[in-house]
Amino acid sequence: MKAIRFSVFGGPEVLRLEEVPVPVPGEGEVLVRVHAAGVNPGDWQIRSGLAGDRFGLPYIPGWDVAGTVAAGGADAGFRPGDAVYGMTADSGGCAEYAVVPAGQLARKPSAATFIEAAALPQSGFTAWHALFEQGRLETGQTVLINGAAGGVGHLAVQLARWKGARVIGTASARNERFLRELGVDEFVDYAAGLPAELAGSADLVLDTAAGGDRDWLIDALKPGGRLVPIAFGRHSAGKAAEAAVEVQEVQFPPFSSAVLDQLSSLVDEGRLHVTIDSVFPLEETAKAHVRSESRRARGKIVICVRSG
Repeated sequence: MKAIRFSVFGGPEVLRLEEVPVPVPGEGEVLVRVHAAGVNPGDWQIRSGLAGDRFGLPYIPGWDVAGTVAAGGADAGFRPGDAVYGMTADSGGCAEYAVVPAGQLARKPSAATFIEAAALPQSGFTAWHALFEQGRLETGQTVLINGAAGGVGHLAVQLARWKGARVIGTASARNERFLRELGVDEFVDYAAGLPAELAGSADLVLDTAAGGDRDWLIDALKPGGRLVPIAFGRHSAGKAAEAAVEVQEVQFPPFSSAVLDQLSSLVDEGRLHVTIDSVFPLEETAKAHVRSESRRARGKIVICVRSG
């Protein structure tokens, strides 16, 4: 099969289109004929060496996949030809075939294309867990979502609204119209800072942006509020203690197909929509990584492995 692979860490130029053996599913695994693969920041962070050397080489990037069942999965109720989507256990999605644990796979939403479905697993699961498991967001509460126009952020906006929360979305000024169309109640241009009238207004802050000083997000929280980061940044423990708010640690919870089933229902009900920033063919995966590294994507970047 054709796959994108790299044998040394480095820039996008290390990605190569190669012929490699089709993987063989083991017990509890499903072989998926990949139609599309989602791109996440972790893909280029691993490729660049930023994530360290704990990932063996050669390496096929891509964790999120959508496609059809080729083999395996009978014990989990899957049959050959079933349209599915999910997240691999150890990458490998930028290829014509990928192995996925049955417990990390679900039936594709009927209202979504393979491209849209491939954009959902990791970002949708992350948004769900951060809002409802870590953040314990409830109906009637206020949540500020930092980086609301990104892959996780734009899904979190919609999930919070579905829950009945008031949503403050922060992003660059160019994304204001996009976020207002998604339904944010308030928009904040992060370059301009937090408006005084929004200080102390949020029960929950979801921080999707990595790096840099994030202390201004603490100012948005009410006493007793929670800041949930999904990427590593700097949040002052002293300032959090003074404001009587909780700053949580970045978590990496086990992936669950039960959340995918819930996301599928919301997509099919028209309550959740995936915004696709750009689509690249498999052989242009390097360009997709460049786009992701720019941190300017609105919504999700996807690799089209095969059409139809």
